Amino acid sequence: MAHTQHHTMRRVLRREIAGTIGLLTDEQDFRAMRRYRTFAFDDHTTYLQQVEALLRTLAAQGSHTTVALFDPEEYAEFCAESGLEPDAPASRTRFTALLAANGPTVPYDGQPLDQLVPDLVDEAVRRATWEYATTLLARIGTCATCGEDIGRASFIRAAQLLTRIVDTARPGDLHLVCSVSTAPDTLVAVLRAEGPAEGATRLDESEALEFTTVLALGIATRSAGGLVMRTTTPDTTDHVYGWRLRGDCLEPLTAAEVFDAYCTDVESGDLVSPESGVDYCAPPDLGDEARGTGHTH
Repeated sequence: MAHTQHHTMRRVLRREIAGTIGLLTDEQDFRAMRRYRTFAFDDHTTYLQQVEALLRTLAAQGSHTTVALFDPEEYAEFCAESGLEPDAPASRTRFTALLAANGPTVPYDGQPLDQLVPDLVDEAVRRATWEYATTLLARIGTCATCGEDIGRASFIRAAQLLTRIVDTARPGDLHLVCSVSTAPDTLVAVLRAEGPAEGATRLDESEALEFTTVLALGIATRSAGGLVMRTTTPDTTDHVYGWRLRGDCLEPLTAAEVFDAYCTDVESGDLVSPESGVDYCAPPDLGDEARGTGHTH
């Protein structure tokens, strides 16, 4: 009787444990892991099917599971630095536990794997963009004239601009994109928010931090960049508008400029049909907040 009670309690406790699965999302990463003898799979499609079946089973048992992006190169570096044998399941488990705490993850909520994988890759790109932008900001140093920390001042300025943009947006769902041209790549940050009919819009803290950091890098480096906002409200047309980044200022784009940006194919340069139910318009006035501090580094 006591044995049965203990078994039942352990089963209940298992439902209280959150788990993480490290996922090899693409064929190249999967092939890299096949060099380990203890890695049991030899076909990527079968591997993905088995992972999805396991996720469904865990969900049916009431377990909460997150999925992390498993990078074989990072795994090899982790094992080398930690003195672990890479060809061992226990080492892969320890690395996955590290990913759960510090790496990009997506919770499994019953969505199919072909939906979860793109979300996971997007999360990884977001994290890498934020880390890269943060590193560059930290390296800029201080202003030779006034001694001000340029990265910190630019972040504060970016946060002020973001607050003003959100405050002046009409009620509804917001989709804001910031792009900054840095060498060698253009950095892009996306911020989404479901706006209430009335009251303040609540932003996701992680997305807001990443967005502000990318915008701050554009300000600090005086890079070319821009912001585009799309607001969506039920039973009305979507509004799309934007600004051009000039130093620490935001210069409003005209309705024609926004229309051209949205209705031109980025790769070919050909015109594409505008979306129906969308109003390409000039942005609301941000006031003195958008016009900059007049301070140059």
